[in-house]
Order: sequence, then structure tokens, then C-alpha cells
Amino acid sequence: MVIDFIADYYNNIEHYPVLSQVKPGYLRHLLPRSAPLAAEPIEEIIKDIETHIIPGITHWQHPAHFAYFPCTASTAGILGELLTAGLNVVGFSWVASPAATELEAIVMDWLGELLNLPKPFLFSGNGGGVIMGTTCEALLATLVAARDRKLAEIGEGEIGIGKLVVYCSDQTHCAFAKAAKIVGIKQGNVRVVPASKTTSFGLCPDELVRAVRSDRDRGLVPLFLCATVGTTPTAAVDPLLPLCRVAREHDIWVHVDAAYAGAACVCPEFRHVIDGVEGADSFSLNAHKWFLTTLDCCCLWVKDPSALRKSLSTNPEYLRNQASDEGGVIDYKDWQVTLSRRFRCLKLWMVLRSNGVANLRNFLRSHVRMAEAFEKLVAEDARFEIVVPRRFSMVCFRMGDCVVVDDGVANLVNKKLLESINGSGRVFMTHAVAGGIYMLRLAVGATLTEARHVAEAWKVVREQADAMDVEGIVGC
Repeated sequence: MVIDFIADYYNNIEHYPVLSQVKPGYLRHLLPRSAPLAAEPIEEIIKDIETHIIPGITHWQHPAHFAYFPCTASTAGILGELLTAGLNVVGFSWVASPAATELEAIVMDWLGELLNLPKPFLFSGNGGGVIMGTTCEALLATLVAARDRKLAEIGEGEIGIGKLVVYCSDQTHCAFAKAAKIVGIKQGNVRVVPASKTTSFGLCPDELVRAVRSDRDRGLVPLFLCATVGTTPTAAVDPLLPLCRVAREHDIWVHVDAAYAGAACVCPEFRHVIDGVEGADSFSLNAHKWFLTTLDCCCLWVKDPSALRKSLSTNPEYLRNQASDEGGVIDYKDWQVTLSRRFRCLKLWMVLRSNGVANLRNFLRSHVRMAEAFEKLVAEDARFEIVVPRRFSMVCFRMGDCVVVDDGVANLVNKKLLESINGSGRVFMTHAVAGGIYMLRLAVGATLTEARHVAEAWKVVREQADAMDVEGIVGC
């Protein structure tokens, strides 16, 4: 019955408004105040899902969902998730589930090879990969490893950790600042380097050099750089090669966050965006974003797994076993913050096998072509402008100077435009602000999206723009 419900949901998904139309607190008025004492039939539960839960869902798998970044699903991913839940193993160590550990190591080398990652990131090159939940966990784990390695050099304690400085651009995901706070980096030592439109909002190596030298002159210790391939606001790409050169000169750990765009690198024509990754210490992508693998599945590779293990290992007596004591196996509990872990690699393995590399590449390329088509439509309308060159499958655009000259007013006009677009229920987009410019983002990536949905999205944009009272907004 549940499988049928899911199948029907996908068959009818286009009939739902993409963005949920409910008001905050709606569900508390619909459900009982306490859990039932007696068991309830599955038919009644599914009925409540249909009548109470579905209206409160923003439909991430809707083909007109163009907001944030994609969160792709697929039959193989769903079935892999079902198997993971059904087997329900807890693979914190090799002995706890040998197949879960060994399959993960194999799959991470498979995917690393598809990305053409340098061999030192792979198990076959003395590095290795681990599957975590999200990029937030990957950032936290690598920051802890970098922190402890540096403190072993300069001395621990409040004075030592108080000198550590981490670096990112103002386009870096907020998860980095959060992870830095958790590991004890002072808020004033999170160095946010401004990016600008002149560099397409990528992190400028010269600006990084200035920041690092200034910190060294003040007796501070550079620790960690988070470089991004496919930033959230504009899908910008930080130039890895020169950034890694700067980092190497100052003994800075470099993590490459390719959560969104990393998947594209399985296509040879996009691999160049991570040129220079050989100079990094760690690299991560989210297979659940744009690689047909259901949430959650963050793939992290490190050149030096021992750095993770030194910081994150736990070895209480009740977890000891012969295989671990002999040291010939991987215990993934020592590669991550949490102890327990799911059999996540099963769904990624199924996605790779059920689709094959050729089909996965075609899937990614189809979304890029759709984004190119949307970009062309925007460029043909004199009222609109492309704010930054399209990257991958995301287009950043706005109503431009020919409509409103003042940037402040233009930002307000575009904010109102986005509200009306999303209020239609026919599409869902989100916005970004970069360089003081408010822009609309169309991120193509939902599994079911076809060219007709992108064309319809542009139709909605134009209709809402036609209906806008720009003079009235300006007057306000």
C-alpha cells in the first residue's frame, strides 16, 4: 500500500502546487493532542498522510522545483533506501557489518575514479573515502582533524586554539562558520574574504594572500581554507590551483566543498573546474543533490585518513574486537563525529549499477542543456539581465537596469517579482544576494524536470513581470 501510494504520488506530482500553501501551525490543529493508545490501521494512517501531510509538503521532486539546489531521487535510490532501512545494520566498525564497510570503501573508490580524483584521495593510493550525512558533517570532521594536527605543533590550550584562523569567501556556505564555531574557532578568527562580480564571485587568491599575511603579522596561525566549487548563491567556482598554492606556502588545510557541482565532474567536459584539487587535503560532494541518490549521502575523500582517526577515534572495551585490534580493517566510526551509521553506500551502489556511467552523464548534461535554454530566453528579453554567467545547471537573473536604474529599488522590484512567481504555485525559485545585487536563481536538477517545465517556468516569470506595477513599487 505504501509503495502504491508513492507511485501514485509521483504520477500526480504535477497537480500539486510546488511550494506548500499552508500557514505556520496548520498541522497541530489537524492531529490529536496525544499518541493513540491502541494500534491504528495502515489505511487510516495513509489517509492522514494524503489529507494532512501532503498539503504541508514543498514538493522537492516536482519537475518545477527550481529552488535552492536539487535533491534528486530515483527508483534505484529509493529501492536502495528501502533495502538500507529493511536490513537496518549499524556499521560503526568492520565487525559490526563487514559488507557495509567494505562496500563503502569500494564504492568510494569507484566514484573517486569517475571524478578523476588524484590517487592519493583513494584507498588504492593510501587515502580514502567515507559517506556521511551532509556537508556540515564533512566540514566538521575535517576541521577537527586540521585543528588537532595544528595544535599538536603549536601547543594546546586556550592560547593555542585562540590563535587559529580559518578562511572562506563571503559566498561560502554558512555551514562552514557553524562548524568553525563548534570546533572552538573564535568568531573573530573566521576570516571572510569578500568576492566580487569581477571574479564572477569566486575567491580571489590575491585577497587570500593579503588576509593570511596580515594574520601572520599579528601572530595568528592560519589553519583551514574552505574552497567551493559551485557556491550556493551563484554556483561560482573558487580557483583551486592558485588557492592551494597559497595554502601550501602557509601550511593551511584545504577542503574543497563541491556539494552541488562535484557530481558534474563525472562528465569530462566539467572536470576542469576541480583542476588543482591535487593540492587539497579533502574533497566532498553530495550525491543526494545532483546524482540520483536520495538524501542523505555526502561523499568525503581525504588524503590522510589517519588525521581523522587521531581526532575522532573511540575504543572502549565494549567495542573491541580481534579484527580492529589487528588493524587490518576500516572502522568508519573513527572517521566521523557520530558512532552509529547507516548503510548509505547501498543506495549509491545501486544508483551507479542501475544507471551506468553513460546514463548518469546524460542525466547531468540534460539539465545543463535546459539551463542553457533558459539563459537564452532570459537574454532575449530586454527587461532582464543575466547577473553572472551560467554555471552548470543554474541561472542567476533579474529585471535589470532598463526597468529600474537604482540598484536598491531594483532589488525590491525583483523581490516582489519572486514573491509573485512563487505565489502562483506553478514553480518554485529562490533568491541570492551577491555584491549587493538581489537576483533570482533557477536551479535545474529535479529528476522529473523536462524542457517543457523550464519553458513553463519562463512563461510564469514573464507573466508575473507583465503584471507587475513597477511604478507603484518604485513610488513606495
